[in-house]
Amino acid sequence: TVFFICFSVETFWVGTLQMRMGCLRVGCSEPSPSPEPLDTGTALHRQKRSWVWNQFFVLEEYTGDDPLYVGKLHSDVDKGEGRVKYVLSGEGASSIFIIDENTGDIHATKRLDREEQAYYTLRAQALDRYTNRPVEPESEFIIKVQDINDNEPKFLDGPYTAGVPEMSPVGTSVVQVVATDADDPTYGNSARVVYSILEGQPYFSVESKTGIIRTALPSMDREARDQYLLVIQAKDMVGQMGGLSGTTSVTVTLTDVNDNPPRFTQSYQFTVPESLPVASVVAKIKAADSDVGPNAEMDYRIIDGDGLGMFKVAPDKDTQEGVITLQKVLDFETKASYTLRIEAVNRNIDPRFVNLGTFSDTATVHITVEDVDEPPVFSSPVSKMVVSEAAKLGTIIGTVSAHDPDSSNSAIRYSIDRNTDLERFFNIDATTGVISTAKQLDREVNAVHNITIFAMESQDPLQVGKGIALITVMDINDNAPVFAIDYETFLCEDAKPGQVIQTISAVDPDEPPSGHRFFFALTPEAASNLNFTLRDNKDNTASVLTKRGGFRRREQSLYWLPILIGDSGTPSLSSTNTLSIRVCDCDPDGMAQSCSAEAYMLPAGLSTGALVAILACVLTLLVLVLLIVTMRRRKKEPLILDEERDVRENIVRYDDEGGGEEDTEAFDMVALRNLNVIRDHKARRDVTPEVPIFFSSRPPPYKTVPDNGIFREFIWDRLKDADVDPSAPPYDSLQTYAFEGSGSVAESLSSLESLSTDSDQNYDYLSDWGPRFKKLADLYGHSEGSNMFL
Repeated sequence: TVFFICFSVETFWVGTLQMRMGCLRVGCSEPSPSPEPLDTGTALHRQKRSWVWNQFFVLEEYTGDDPLYVGKLHSDVDKGEGRVKYVLSGEGASSIFIIDENTGDIHATKRLDREEQAYYTLRAQALDRYTNRPVEPESEFIIKVQDINDNEPKFLDGPYTAGVPEMSPVGTSVVQVVATDADDPTYGNSARVVYSILEGQPYFSVESKTGIIRTALPSMDREARDQYLLVIQAKDMVGQMGGLSGTTSVTVTLTDVNDNPPRFTQSYQFTVPESLPVASVVAKIKAADSDVGPNAEMDYRIIDGDGLGMFKVAPDKDTQEGVITLQKVLDFETKASYTLRIEAVNRNIDPRFVNLGTFSDTATVHITVEDVDEPPVFSSPVSKMVVSEAAKLGTIIGTVSAHDPDSSNSAIRYSIDRNTDLERFFNIDATTGVISTAKQLDREVNAVHNITIFAMESQDPLQVGKGIALITVMDINDNAPVFAIDYETFLCEDAKPGQVIQTISAVDPDEPPSGHRFFFALTPEAASNLNFTLRDNKDNTASVLTKRGGFRRREQSLYWLPILIGDSGTPSLSSTNTLSIRVCDCDPDGMAQSCSAEAYMLPAGLSTGALVAILACVLTLLVLVLLIVTMRRRKKEPLILDEERDVRENIVRYDDEGGGEEDTEAFDMVALRNLNVIRDHKARRDVTPEVPIFFSSRPPPYKTVPDNGIFREFIWDRLKDADVDPSAPPYDSLQTYAFEGSGSVAESLSSLESLSTDSDQNYDYLSDWGPRFKKLADLYGHSEGSNMFL
């Protein structure tokens, strides 16, 4: 069986096999002399494949109207009788590639793009048209899309930015640009790109093969021009006519180098007041430098002039200015002007440009001191003085002095800042500055006085200077020594004679120059006592000793021992201090256990525990009595639930005023009716009344009206219903019924008006109430021929 592949292209090379237009037999067995055309049984016993496969080629971007012929499939089983059907499957089958099932011709129905897909893998099979059984095994083949030059080069990383130092030599590399071409680099020159520069000459050039951009001119100065815009072109087909091209822009910035020295453009003149504080800024100067960044950094220094010690110059890191500051106090009267010569030097010098000259410059600065009215100045900012605390009032302590530094030399007046001398211990003479005492001083209260002295000009009181007077109060011996602490001395009953029971010391607020020396002794009246003695230890302490033993609390529990303490001052001062000594019962180790003498007076009796038990029993009995009383009171309360009483028997009062006789909504008008209803008393069903109920014999304050009968009957009916209703509450309750009757019997509630003589209301009973109601009886009583007005 022989399989033929036919191509419509002119010439293609595949491996080492050349295929030309026509049919080609490849690797097939010779045809049988008498074949059975569709003997599938015989076909199944063949030892070699009857398909001959190779690559098909099809041009991309075909623009014709008819389908593009790709190739032909043919099997030698096909005798042209129409019994063989060719079937195509795989990538693009039916959608891109179609096959004539009778002839095996393959066509492309769509425009192909190699850059989207370079080849397609398909499968072909020959089938018996009638049985649909394969007459040849299925095999794969490839349709490769042949490239044409339909893509221009593109700079995927563009546009570019780059930098190169100024003054760079020719040929310095700046940046490399790269263009890519989507065409097939293995076929023809469609993807072979060359580079050229369209804009940017003569400053820069580009290598045609690598795309490296280099400088083309020497000595390019950033200060003259710092940026260049280049246009680079990439063209395929090795730059030949008909090739496609693409462009990109490259922005090249010249970076700075230190090729310019600093330059001062002027001399400087400044004026400063003589009152300018030390370390203040006097002026700022700046040398111009065309460079930027670190290349423009510079240092300043004073190299000459008469103000070397008065002023200092230092660079400002942010502005690169030279900041001149004051080092000493200015005085117009001493020196009125200064001249400085200041040098500015580049900090970072590039050795490549040293031949251009020195990278420094100098400028002259003139500083004029301006006279100002200054406050008085003390000859000494702090005046130290001493005074004895025994000084009398008016004692002169010392003198302060101040002067006017100005040429006017105004007179000075002195005063004390009383905020620093609140108790007014001192005075100062306003003219001479002499300080004297105004109160008695006490070193033990305040040993040092720090007062502020004001000095002001007589001609201009606003000019005030300040000075300090430090006054130290010297000590005298004016305080006697006393006990260092409040001693509490305990003496055991079994103490032996000569036993030390207490060691005492003393304190003295005075401070003698040679230190304290105290002397201890018993007072003359205590020196002859038989119980205790005192021994001076010669180290500002003394010991109290017993003279005897056998102390008893029952006899005496407390002793008082007066001790005389003196100092070594001049004159010597002393004081008498009393030491209390308490006799105690001690344990074997000498520790006091009980020091109370009253303990021996208590007779033997109940212990503390017994007393506590008795108190507890008494409290228990009191609690029981309270419980019994409470229970009895609760039994006497009526058997009516408190909750029901709270809900049903509370009277709620509303101070609500109605809107007059026309208002029938604000309240129930039934309450205004005068119902002369007298009911028989009926006792409550739940409680038996303990007190008989009496009815008042007083006549009603209003007369019975015939129209009230219907209301009386209505209410009595409802009352009977409530009495026999088993669900009604067994106590008083308020029942409300919406019943109007045949008409209103209430009197008018309008404004007060005259009463007619034919009124049916009778007020004659007011006359029977006594003289207090006589006036009302005259007003409301019936008298013929008269009208009463209220």
